[in-house]
Amino acid sequence: MENFSFYSPTYFVFGKEAESQTGDMVKRFGGTKVLIHYGGGSVVRSGLLDRVKASLDAAGIAHIELGGVKPNPRSGLVYEGIDLCKKENVDFVLAIGGGSTIDSSKAIAAGVVYDGDFWDFYCGKRIEEALPVGTVLTIAAAGSEGSPDSVITREEDMMKRGASGDAIRPKFSILNPALTQTLPPYQSAAGITDIMAHLYERYLTNTTDVEVTDRLIEALLLTMKHEGPRVIADPDNYEARANIMWAGMMAHNNSCGVGRTQDWNSHNIEHELSALYDCAHGAGLAVTMPAVFKYVMDHNVMRFAQVAVRVWGCSMDFEHPEVTALEGINAFAAFLTSLGMPSNFEELGAKEADIPTLVENLCCGNGRDGSISGFVTLNKDDCARIYQMMV
Repeated sequence: MENFSFYSPTYFVFGKEAESQTGDMVKRFGGTKVLIHYGGGSVVRSGLLDRVKASLDAAGIAHIELGGVKPNPRSGLVYEGIDLCKKENVDFVLAIGGGSTIDSSKAIAAGVVYDGDFWDFYCGKRIEEALPVGTVLTIAAAGSEGSPDSVITREEDMMKRGASGDAIRPKFSILNPALTQTLPPYQSAAGITDIMAHLYERYLTNTTDVEVTDRLIEALLLTMKHEGPRVIADPDNYEARANIMWAGMMAHNNSCGVGRTQDWNSHNIEHELSALYDCAHGAGLAVTMPAVFKYVMDHNVMRFAQVAVRVWGCSMDFEHPEVTALEGINAFAAFLTSLGMPSNFEELGAKEADIPTLVENLCCGNGRDGSISGFVTLNKDDCARIYQMMV
């Protein structure tokens, strides 16, 4: 295990009607004027926006609104939010929605207190200062409600990149699993896939002797394996929703990733798909991960064999561990398909003819040097082969 520092100060309010505490939480963390940031009409139609505003009013917190966040959130709305916050002297950003809304809120919060272009943070500059951020979560998926991370798509070239810094870790997050019960099955499945991807990205490590975090990751993968089919079969299953929501936070606040190197190549490869085709991130990951795993499996076949046995119930073939490893990858892919996720380019809406563009953006866009690094370093030829495996 490697040396590490870990700081995760987010205050979580979990359970039914938890959104009624939003105003008290904003006041607790010093907010006096709030930007309420959200996406489409579901937050309005469900009455959630009105309930949150009533809670803020009851706490004496002034507020303004900025809706319109799209999946794979765009830079244009971030710039609009930054200007609005500066004009209105906002001192707290409140996200109501899923990962896209939270990521957009984090970008706004960082940009308000920064003299330069907020995109600098998405080119590698670490975020050291930001307005405080709170969240009211409506989908279990991205884990942004507990993480120091944000992903934004720059509209001028559809470049999708991430930024990080403890300054944008939410001060509080309201987690009411009942708010996710109205999600369509496809969105629920995409969220489950994203959660499992966050776990696999940490599981694929070159660090040895990390049994504690290995076991934590395996436990959360087993939870998703159990609860995923239950929530697809019965969207109103509150207990299944609750377990998935908390697992989603645990998967990405990095409690499972401390003391070990991590991968993130699957995420990087997928980001080009959701940037170009505007597909659901989880759906893109469902197509991407099996291809990446098969391509890099030989780098440490026992890592894949271990998760195959411990999570997917495969029998260990000690003479041919690659057989066990591949069986585990196939079992994972079959599980995602059983939830309703796509398994190839055609089902995702991607095009084989675009592979050169995907590879160029992935390996050379936004200052990259021709490769991406993680569990294995992948060059342009490697990435082209991986995309080809998805066709």
